[in-house]
Amino acid sequence: MKLIKLLSVLGFFILTSCSSVYVNTDYDKKANFENYKTYAYNKISVDKLEISDLDKKRILYALDAAMPVKGFSKSENPDVLINIFTKERERVNVYNNMGWGPGWGWGMGWGMGMGFTQTTTTPEGTLYIDIVDAKTKELVWQGIGTGYLTTNFEKKDERIAEFVSKILEQYPPIVK
Repeated sequence: MKLIKLLSVLGFFILTSCSSVYVNTDYDKKANFENYKTYAYNKISVDKLEISDLDKKRILYALDAAMPVKGFSKSENPDVLINIFTKERERVNVYNNMGWGPGWGWGMGWGMGMGFTQTTTTPEGTLYIDIVDAKTKELVWQGIGTGYLTTNFEKKDERIAEFVSKILEQYPPIVK
């Protein structure tokens, strides 16, 4: 019974720890982010994405929904270009509960127990969003989000939107 409780608590922590998107950002400290009000996508980076066309659209739709919140509007003559890159890998999780020892229980005698090892894999993805000054063609801001991916097509829109919104929470940088 204790083992079942332990496994259910462990499973809860595994599921809740996988639900986050971990974000890192970097930026050019000399860039004036107040000058950037319009954007467009760098078609070359979008075309090079090695993901399905449906997932490309999901990322672009999520960006189109998030950029106006950041004060941007889409333009044919943009202040910044957005580059998008993705990576995917299988994350291997190993849960080891090995061990043995004598045990005493009700009645006479003794017993031994053995632990177990459980290995699971989950798809993990990384989304890079680069903001490039359209005039100078220099990278001014980069956001990187990493987290688990879902294969459930009904949840993909929500998960990709979460990646994009978590990354763009860090834009514009707080310049000190």
